[in-house]
Amino acid sequence: MLKPIYQCKAIILAVLIAVSATALTAKSDAIQQLINRQIAAFKADDFPLAFSFASPVIQDRFGTPEQFGQMVRRGYPMVYRPSRVDFLDVIETPTRSIQRVMITDEAGVTFLLDYEMVQISGEWRINGVMVVRLPEVNT
Repeated sequence: MLKPIYQCKAIILAVLIAVSATALTAKSDAIQQLINRQIAAFKADDFPLAFSFASPVIQDRFGTPEQFGQMVRRGYPMVYRPSRVDFLDVIETPTRSIQRVMITDEAGVTFLLDYEMVQISGEWRINGVMVVRLPEVNT
């Protein structure tokens, strides 16, 4: 039988783990919703809306929703017109969160993307997307 002090510590630890897991789930859900909303905006060719989900750094770099949309169409066609989007892990660093996403394009080619997410004034924004090289499979 555990001593009362150990029982209290075990209960506190369990509560902290549960609260932490809930916070991570809420964060992950918010990030995934934002990415889904941007992808939906791309599918609708609503570049002003898609641009609004980008961080100020990205907005400054491209200047206008039209230039941003042109960059996405040319450089990230799998994001512009995906046929499937699967959310994987969120990778935490001291300064940012990376949402790993597997996207299949209209031709059936699968890509692994890292969405760098930043929080600005309590709101999540996309601060960049990087295509991650998939490991080659020997057949």
